[in-house]
Amino acid sequence: MPRRTEEAGNLWLAKALWEAGAVRFGDFTVGRSTVHSPVYVNVRRIISRPRVLKRVGRVVAREVEAELGLLRTRIHPFELVAGVPFGGLHAATSYSLTTNTPMIYVHPRGANHRPYAIEGHYEPDQHVLIIDDLITSGGSVLETAEVLKEEGLQVRDVMVLIDRGEGATQRLRRAGFNLSSLLTLEVMLNYYLSTRRIDENIHKKCCDYILSKRQEAAS
Repeated sequence: MPRRTEEAGNLWLAKALWEAGAVRFGDFTVGRSTVHSPVYVNVRRIISRPRVLKRVGRVVAREVEAELGLLRTRIHPFELVAGVPFGGLHAATSYSLTTNTPMIYVHPRGANHRPYAIEGHYEPDQHVLIIDDLITSGGSVLETAEVLKEEGLQVRDVMVLIDRGEGATQRLRRAGFNLSSLLTLEVMLNYYLSTRRIDENIHKKCCDYILSKRQEAAS
């Protein structure tokens, strides 16, 4: 049986995030470089929706398997997954439990500036897929990748649930990494408009903002 129209293209996740109250509109500072954003997505709210979190693991597994089967794949074979703290840890854990893939993560640098530490077991030269919940500029992913590489691990690919579309793909590509996502923020906004969850004014304001940030990142 074909999937319902609203679930095509992973729009089930856009719907789930809306129902979880994870999508807000106003004036927000997101990450380190996104200021006065008219839209904010808090993907971490799905931790209170275990069915959604389980489905995230299954769908990421499906997407990764599909990519690995392509001739020109954006994801290469790997032995470990690494969640980016903190939101990425939930998605990575769900994927790890779904596929029995060992997981590690880079412990965030503390207030006392202690050195980064990798939690979990790993061996030098193992290949790692980085998983995060949402990507804006890509700074947190690049920090994680750098620590993993310093410890002798091989990193080429990144999978995120939501790409805000503000130039992270290009930034990661310049650094030698491939980025894949389940959804983009623009696709989510189009869905919310088509289902009358938002009006045309909000949709245009958000899309114009995303385009301006993308152009800024490309310049």
